[in-house]
Amino acid sequence: MAAGNDGSNKPEDDDPFGYLYADGQAAGAQAPQGGGYGYPGPAPAQPGVPRTSYNQVRAVGERQYGHQQQAYVPPQQQAPYGQPQAQYAAPETYGAQPQTRAIPPQHGGGSGRGPNTKGLLIGAVAVVAVVVIGIAAAVISNSGNEKDKGDQAGGSTPSTAPSQVSETPSTEPSSEKTPEELPKQDAATLTLGGSATTEKTVQGAEGVGGVYVSGFNTPGASVTWKANMPSGGKYRLTVRYSIPAVDANATLTVNGKANSLPIGLKNFIHSSDPNPEKNWQTTWAPVDLQKGDNEIKISCEAGNQCNVLLDWLEVTPG
Repeated sequence: MAAGNDGSNKPEDDDPFGYLYADGQAAGAQAPQGGGYGYPGPAPAQPGVPRTSYNQVRAVGERQYGHQQQAYVPPQQQAPYGQPQAQYAAPETYGAQPQTRAIPPQHGGGSGRGPNTKGLLIGAVAVVAVVVIGIAAAVISNSGNEKDKGDQAGGSTPSTAPSQVSETPSTEPSSEKTPEELPKQDAATLTLGGSATTEKTVQGAEGVGGVYVSGFNTPGASVTWKANMPSGGKYRLTVRYSIPAVDANATLTVNGKANSLPIGLKNFIHSSDPNPEKNWQTTWAPVDLQKGDNEIKISCEAGNQCNVLLDWLEVTPG
């Protein structure tokens, strides 16, 4: 006996699909009404009628298609424990168009952010810029070096002529003092006295033609110079001479007044060779001169050691 059959029903009622067959229909089987197999909603229970299957079966061609099915919801996106969860139901049981859940795009093959292509591009551009700047600096430096070498080798011609500034001569006296030209004279051209004479046998004299004054080793021998000074003041009288490696001296007289000290004609070069050609040297003595003509006299007086050759005399700043 089938489940739910108490023996009071007909055998055709035991077969829920009897209405689908010819023998069942002949036996009086009819399709269930108000729900049942293949129809919406469950068939209502009737007293004395066995309960039909819970599975609702529909005839071929009655099921509706064209509705989108509900998108799959991953387990991690389901409702937490204790809250209602969405259950599967036929698409036509929903009144509105079901919504689908968009799956976010995945970046790369793994988790996390993908490669920073923008940063890599900026770095590459920076490297190229540095290389270009370095090459440009090297080219400019080499060009400058070549230009310098050309200027040092052959000089450079200015592209434009230097501007000339016309100046009008000033009538006012200049505040700068022009150096005065002080007199200088060869001893052989001076006025000679006593035994003094000219000679040119000894080499090394700087006078014109190598002429100098000799014979000065006798008392009374002298040379006198008329020197014209641009201004008065204190000066030096410089004398070039030669001695036979032995100190000498002479008397100096300026404008008729003899100096208290003789002019020293010493062996300043400390020569030990008596040859006068190797003993030319200079000495000086302070003198007070006036503006205009001055008489300067060098003489061999009593008490002087005068074995000396005189080359030239010069007035220099004091």
